[in-house]
Amino acid sequence: MPLQGKDAHDAATSAQQDAAAASAPETEAVPFWKRLTLEEMSAEQWESLCDGCARCCLNKLEDWDTGEIVWTAIACELLDEDSCRCRDYPNRHDFVPDCIPLDPKTVRTLTWLPPTCGYRLIAEGRDLYWWHPLVSGDPETVHEAGISTSGRTISESDIPVEEYEDYIVSWPGELPEPEKPKG
Repeated sequence: MPLQGKDAHDAATSAQQDAAAASAPETEAVPFWKRLTLEEMSAEQWESLCDGCARCCLNKLEDWDTGEIVWTAIACELLDEDSCRCRDYPNRHDFVPDCIPLDPKTVRTLTWLPPTCGYRLIAEGRDLYWWHPLVSGDPETVHEAGISTSGRTISESDIPVEEYEDYIVSWPGELPEPEKPKG
């Protein structure tokens, strides 16, 4: 005998709840950076894609003839060299007018973003590395993995622009170990 009235409603509601419960863990288990495009992310999600490596805060030089861009070990004057975070992130553009704000469109056009950059990886349809704080759950793994600029930079306030070429480095463009080291 088919269910009627309240029993039919309760059975239908229960089935909907069961279906929702069955699909909810799957949705929640898939991290937002695998489910959403850069454009679909909330401001909080967007900001969390930054792994805190500070490689984008390094001064870069461009060869006027070839367009080639190289990194230097010279960091923005606002960079806290220990934490690899901006000392005044909300107001950085007031002090450093050429600081380029990242947004989905910009991320897709900047050729100098490091190959390890979370924004770049997601824009290219790739996953985050094991040391990214969103994956590891620990903001220190970016430093432990040797990805961050910590201990590798000098402030731009200490170096005359004419000497920047003396500080060219290749490590910001290098890829890390693909998996967490054993041990």
